[in-house]
Amino acid sequence: MTTRNTTPRNHTEVQRNFMSTETQSAPNFVLNQIREELEAGRADKVVTRFPPEPNGFLHIGHAKSICLNFGLAQQLGGDCHLRFDDTNPAKEEQAYIDAIKEDVEWLGFEWAGKVRFASDYFDQLYAWAQHLVREGKAYVDDLSPDEIREYRGTLKEPGRPSPYRERSPEENLDLLERMKKGEFGESEKVLRARIDMAAPNINLRDPILYRIRHASHHQTGDKWKIYPSYDFTHGQSDALEGVKHSICTLEFEDHRPLYEWFLANLPVPVTPRQIEFARLNLDYTVTSKRKLKLLVDEGVVDGWDDPRMPTISGMRRRGYTAASIRKFCDMIGVSRADGGMVEIGMLHHAIRSDLEDNALRAMCVLNPLKVVLTNLPEGHEEVFEVPGHPARDDMGTRQIPLTRELWIDADDFMEDAPKKFFRLAPEKEVRLRNGYVIRCDEVIKDEAGEIVELRCSVDLDTLGKNPEGRKVKGVIHWVSAEHAVPVEVRQYENLFLEAEPDRDKDVDFLEHLNPNSLSIVKGFGEPSLRNAAPETRYQFERIGYFVADRHDCVDGALVFNRTVSLKDGWAKAQKKG
Repeated sequence: MTTRNTTPRNHTEVQRNFMSTETQSAPNFVLNQIREELEAGRADKVVTRFPPEPNGFLHIGHAKSICLNFGLAQQLGGDCHLRFDDTNPAKEEQAYIDAIKEDVEWLGFEWAGKVRFASDYFDQLYAWAQHLVREGKAYVDDLSPDEIREYRGTLKEPGRPSPYRERSPEENLDLLERMKKGEFGESEKVLRARIDMAAPNINLRDPILYRIRHASHHQTGDKWKIYPSYDFTHGQSDALEGVKHSICTLEFEDHRPLYEWFLANLPVPVTPRQIEFARLNLDYTVTSKRKLKLLVDEGVVDGWDDPRMPTISGMRRRGYTAASIRKFCDMIGVSRADGGMVEIGMLHHAIRSDLEDNALRAMCVLNPLKVVLTNLPEGHEEVFEVPGHPARDDMGTRQIPLTRELWIDADDFMEDAPKKFFRLAPEKEVRLRNGYVIRCDEVIKDEAGEIVELRCSVDLDTLGKNPEGRKVKGVIHWVSAEHAVPVEVRQYENLFLEAEPDRDKDVDFLEHLNPNSLSIVKGFGEPSLRNAAPETRYQFERIGYFVADRHDCVDGALVFNRTVSLKDGWAKAQKKG
């Protein structure tokens, strides 16, 4: 056996050919505003929070919020809290809490202090609800949910006061305490703020503060029979934690007057400032947690971390890196106005740029066709030593054995090849990647006329060079049939065929599902893949970027997920533009 070192003598440094959008961060108006406050002395410290509801897994839209809130704290020397908005025990699970914590840490962020829960403040929130009742600013209402909606009015018509709106503070306090003890059924009574039923902002028309829920809570057990609304919870929780800036998406802009009303009418220790930013809208993607849960519950996908899902755990399993997701969020920036759809190609560009620099190289054949090198003797074996990465000495080398029988990709051979087909064809030559030039001499077919084998000759004088006067344009990847390791490769496309799958409210978004979003092929990889550890990322040369599945690539099974292709159509389009 002969070992040949084909590592280049002089490695070049990794070249990062980032687009202009990558060489500098896109605008971030929130960062600019808070920085101005600090410089003007209107704020002394940055304290932000990320407040997810534990009713599902986080998705790419949450990643933008995570990067913004934690990033502000990092850049401006402040703190960011992780606080779960756990006010609806019927939809919350410990599994979601665990997944969210793992996602935040995987993205590379640390929260200040302990993990916080809105339920930590239930006693204080209840005391403040009693305060509003005593002040005549809250009352217990007996209207049904449908009646409350009817009485609230419309955007064009004012609401009507509930017949129970004038109950005395003493009666309301008694009813509220009885609600707390569980004396009433669900939907039988609610506690509402007493603000203005004719307010132009419908959120100020006596919003609900507490609902009756006979459900056990994952943090407080069976202590409570009533649970506060999100609007009544998040502002006061911010105040209790000393949060200075409540950063949220634009759909909460209309809720800001209510947020500020509560802070103004309660004895809170601080008054945070709410700032809204445009949420992320990614094409060919659905980010509604209700719809994502439906995909999971209906078995359309294989769980919340299915690599086709836009969840952070799904993207991680597909092979996206935390650094690339952070880079993508930096590239899109933070604006006040809704900027419309972001192309998914931009996300793929960020991922591809990272993997180009950091993914190991390997050869893998996904559509195997046997090649016999007829002028090599039986038992011939030599080994080429090649770089783990063409520009990274720190990634070491790998050994590629060459034997008499090889596997090549069937797509790299064409019997009746056109003139510009530069791969293998009868009586034509190609170079084996990292190896010799071979020539196809004979095509073997089965009884059905299908090609089952190619018989080729190898020129042993062509390693690392082209003899004078000889032009070989084609290079193909290959693996030794004797040393190849069987692999399962899962190839992914967009889950939806439509760029905006849930835009038309009259059409079920499931009608836009891509039936070819997942295909599974069996192939052969080079021996270096034999011990691939879960979450190890590779560039399968000439094919694309792949990752060893974090769950299934264990106990000798080699399962790889396709992360992204080699071609960067988005970057090419930006250059043309």
